[in-house]
Amino acid sequence: MINIPELFGSFVFNDTQMQARLPKEVYEALKRTMEDGEALDLNVANQVAAAMKDWAVEHGATHYTHWFQPMTGITAEKHDSFIVPTGDGKVLMEFSGKELIKGEPDASSFPSGGLRSTFEARGYTSWDPTSYAFIKDGSLCIPTAFYSYSGEVLDKKTPLLRSMKVISHQAGRILKLFGDDSDATVTTTVGAEQEYFLIDKEMYDKRPDLIFTGRTLFGCKPPKGQELEDHYFGAIKTRVSAYMKELDEELWKLGVLSKTKHNEAAPSQHELAPVFATTNIATDHNQLTMEVMKKVAERHNLVCLLHEKPFAGVNGSGKHNNWSISTNTGVNLLNPGKNPENNLRFLLFLTAVLKAVDSHQDLLRISAASAGNDHRLGASEAPPAIMSVFLGDELTAILEAIETDTPYQKVKKGTMDGGVDVLPHFKKDTTDRNRTSPFAFTGNKFEFRMLGSAFSISCSNIILNTIVADVLCEFADRLETAKDFEAEVNAIIKETVKNHKRIIFNGNNYSDEWVEEAEKRGLLNLKTTPEALPYYISDENIALFGKHKIYSRVEMESRCEVLLDSYSKVINIEALTMLEMVRKEILPACSRFASDLCVSIQNKAATVGAGAYEMEVAKKVTALTDELYLTINRLDENLQGVKAITDGKEIAQYYCEKVLSVMQEAREIADNLETVTDKTYWPYPAYGDLLFSV
Repeated sequence: MINIPELFGSFVFNDTQMQARLPKEVYEALKRTMEDGEALDLNVANQVAAAMKDWAVEHGATHYTHWFQPMTGITAEKHDSFIVPTGDGKVLMEFSGKELIKGEPDASSFPSGGLRSTFEARGYTSWDPTSYAFIKDGSLCIPTAFYSYSGEVLDKKTPLLRSMKVISHQAGRILKLFGDDSDATVTTTVGAEQEYFLIDKEMYDKRPDLIFTGRTLFGCKPPKGQELEDHYFGAIKTRVSAYMKELDEELWKLGVLSKTKHNEAAPSQHELAPVFATTNIATDHNQLTMEVMKKVAERHNLVCLLHEKPFAGVNGSGKHNNWSISTNTGVNLLNPGKNPENNLRFLLFLTAVLKAVDSHQDLLRISAASAGNDHRLGASEAPPAIMSVFLGDELTAILEAIETDTPYQKVKKGTMDGGVDVLPHFKKDTTDRNRTSPFAFTGNKFEFRMLGSAFSISCSNIILNTIVADVLCEFADRLETAKDFEAEVNAIIKETVKNHKRIIFNGNNYSDEWVEEAEKRGLLNLKTTPEALPYYISDENIALFGKHKIYSRVEMESRCEVLLDSYSKVINIEALTMLEMVRKEILPACSRFASDLCVSIQNKAATVGAGAYEMEVAKKVTALTDELYLTINRLDENLQGVKAITDGKEIAQYYCEKVLSVMQEAREIADNLETVTDKTYWPYPAYGDLLFSV
């Protein structure tokens, strides 16, 4: 039986380890750096590095690495051993403050969007002392920022830390105006729910599309999918339960607050949810979670799929980003309290978020834009591409009363009564939940549901922090010069509700009626990534990020280029994989099947007469095979056509319009072929095998 409190954080150089291993003055200096941003003295860094190394070696580590988050969306690491030669043929284990603070990975080999040429190789990693070091696979991992020799940001951590600093400052201005004279700092917190699929590795190894692209490019719907709604929250299968148990334990060792696990709606789909952490830590932890999920799956002869839509016809996988804003003393600034209608501070922060979301729909949509997520948005518990905010009946009624200067009629909480005496009675919440909303208020936080399951949550939270900070800055500027503070607060709340109420929608986001209504309201509906990304580098958005020193113009332009390039490369890989699968396996297999049917027809004709089954299926298979052959040739031609285009935006749009559309045509034909082809001929495991084999 494991001792969870003892296990938790055992592979983390956390505050407990720091206090135990560092001299008091060194520990206090490090804490000032972590909490107040003071510069770190090299002497302090040397002592911290030595203590880290001793602790890591005691836990079996032989190497250290600067663990960073380039614009690939995953993490990167280069490992160096602790060994230092002594001159007598032996070695010592050493680790210096300089090695802790700074590393030099190759900056030209990571996506830079043109910021770095191939010959401009130097880049730097810089220790982030706000995120604890940890041990993984025998190496001491040091969370770091990553930037180029010329100073441009090349990672996802640096702008996230900047955005946290900005929102802390602007929220602090508001709190002081409300009379909070304490030294409390403000931070955003996140709980990132992670959805994923588990499939049998033997099945996975037989699917080139899963191996190369992370999703199935072919596959007809099995007789049973998720129609019976029997998988969601159902009893967890023994093999999956064993996986989840080990996953929890591995994450707990790394200090990841893995809390909730359950089956999701689709067969073989599951979810893990952590406890809230500060946004920087939550981002690091989510990157670790995705990596550990895959490694633990291998030990159970499983494969963890994090693609947003690995299987057509069933739920895709998302990542629900539960975002809130709090003080370091534990005060949640999005907590309505018992009487939200009278809670001016809450209403001011709430309307700041409303204005931010409405004013920057484009940026939030872009933060969830990718080739994979484009397949997912709009159905099966994934929100549509239209941004809206769900507030629920109570808060919507309060805001309407404020806007119209009418008394608010407080909603009386009902009581849940199951009609059975033995069952407990309890008060209902004042509002229902909305699973179709992309940005839903859920009690004391907002749940941003657009993110895809493979995403780093950093980009969405950089944007959330920045757009809310910008509105808070505007509010603070007005309030700091107001003659009547309370009157000005009320005026700001009323004005904001009136100007931005169009973003509030509490209904069914999947309905056609909402699409029409959203268009009338002037809300954006950016359905594809190539359609959304150009908004990123609008003059307004460049000015926004420049104002708060999150990104420079060149850094934003480079990021847009990286995202466009990634989209195009993903579609290109998928198309090439499809060509190979069809030409090398599907067409030959179907041709053999049709040929064998013809032989059977001839044999039967010589004895009992031609069979109706063989005749009909042979004709159908032959016709579909010819149609697939012509379609796949057209796909190949369209792939060649992209070579004449040089502009990144035009290339992405070409892939979206000219390549994806033909890929979908080819898939429909191949899926029809699968339904009529003998299973012994079809070269790949079917959906039924993939989804129900674990």
